[in-house]
Amino acid sequence: MPTVMSHAVAALALGPAFRRARWPARVWWIGALCAMLPDVDVVGVWLGVPFRAPLGHRGLTHSLAFAALVAAVVTPWLVPRGTRVRLWLYLFVAMASHGVLDAMTNGGIGVALLAPFDMTRYLLPWRPIGVSPIGIRPFLGARGVGVLASEAVWVWLPAALFAAIAWRLTRRAGAERDG
Repeated sequence: MPTVMSHAVAALALGPAFRRARWPARVWWIGALCAMLPDVDVVGVWLGVPFRAPLGHRGLTHSLAFAALVAAVVTPWLVPRGTRVRLWLYLFVAMASHGVLDAMTNGGIGVALLAPFDMTRYLLPWRPIGVSPIGIRPFLGARGVGVLASEAVWVWLPAALFAAIAWRLTRRAGAERDG
């Protein structure tokens, strides 16, 4: 898995694509938290839940169905009715990005993207992101530095480019609409 920081970066990078909705700042922070939420299943690792179990690491909480459900539960609490569909879409994509990024790592047993309907664990054929160790102690040291370097290239840089392009396009679209 990428680090939780990189999952948050991916969610925040989506923001410029939705910025014309003029949501309050808390929406973007909730989006970042939603993108990190699937890793709550790491608690199961410490409690002895087997990795391949539905509630094991990269299981149900990493699925598209879980992302859709969380987005549907959170959305009504954040904005008035007028922009809820857009907010649901933002939260869903932010949270779904977690499973996709995990499927791009060079380690692990895959991601149950289609759970609970199909518990198959998926990995993408192209997996350039270094897998992050679970826990703080294993992360400290050369392996952690390597993971962060990998994420800088394969997550942070593309996220920054996406955000810049989306910001430019939405700014241009707003100027054309207003002009």
